[in-house]
Amino acid sequence: MKEQDKKMVLPKLDDLFTSQEQRDNPVVDEVKEIELYKIGEFPDHPFRVIDDDKMEEMVKSVKEYGVLLPVIVRKRGEGNYQMISGHRRKRACELAGIDKIKCIVKELTDDEATILMVDSNIQREEILPSEKAFAYKMKLEAMKHQGKRVDLEKNETSTPVVAKLRTDEILGNEVGESRENIRRYIRLTYLIPELLEQVDNKRIAFRPAVELSYLSEENQYVVENIFEFDEVTPSLSQAIRLKKLEQEGNLTEEKIEEIIKKNFDLTPKGIIEYLGLREPIYTKTTNYGHFGKPELPWEKIIKLEV
Repeated sequence: MKEQDKKMVLPKLDDLFTSQEQRDNPVVDEVKEIELYKIGEFPDHPFRVIDDDKMEEMVKSVKEYGVLLPVIVRKRGEGNYQMISGHRRKRACELAGIDKIKCIVKELTDDEATILMVDSNIQREEILPSEKAFAYKMKLEAMKHQGKRVDLEKNETSTPVVAKLRTDEILGNEVGESRENIRRYIRLTYLIPELLEQVDNKRIAFRPAVELSYLSEENQYVVENIFEFDEVTPSLSQAIRLKKLEQEGNLTEEKIEEIIKKNFDLTPKGIIEYLGLREPIYTKTTNYGHFGKPELPWEKIIKLEV
């Protein structure tokens, strides 16, 4: 007699990612209309809310259709709330003269609120480098507080590679960035506001800006003054030299000026260095359809990977 096939009972997702106490006492989010004045801002919210053309369009939409997607808030004290996701919608309501907004009220810890705030905003179409920098920093700290440096190392079935995942690697996987790029963005938070603004305005390239973040605040202001008066910014190689001298304790104002004001190299190699590009590709072209004429011009094709 054949044995009956044993049925495998797979656990539900809720059973995998929640505790028994959470399953026994599920928290149901509350949806309600709340007066705008009762909703406070998120501390150190890294994403800018600007009254620009897009905000004007949102105001028109809110006046005509209302707020279609509720914002997310959490309770903060008696009758007060804190905005988690929906800062632009709240601002649109203020400009439209609407005094209430539909909200989803969640019960969240500080770290949970930070992670949800970042996750809800990081998918915007246009995000400035400074916004990414502070958002990644906030979320990384919150993840570390939650102990997300991988409980997997306690799991005997985990492979060594998975078990050694770092918090910044997990964050990188979530936002589609490499661990190294996460580190670079967070380094931008060490720039003085004036230099960081120039990065946002694309007047200082990303990679040189990361190296400048290692300079002391005093020396960063020297760089900023040179930029303002001479409209010269350091190339990647120059920024690396500045960082090295800073770490050795040998960086002075005179050295900074000497390095940054050095004559600009207009060769392809110099341009690539200045822009901080990687993986340049050169194609030699001739009028004769073949290669090998050194006196003929070079056509430069650069793969941009800043």
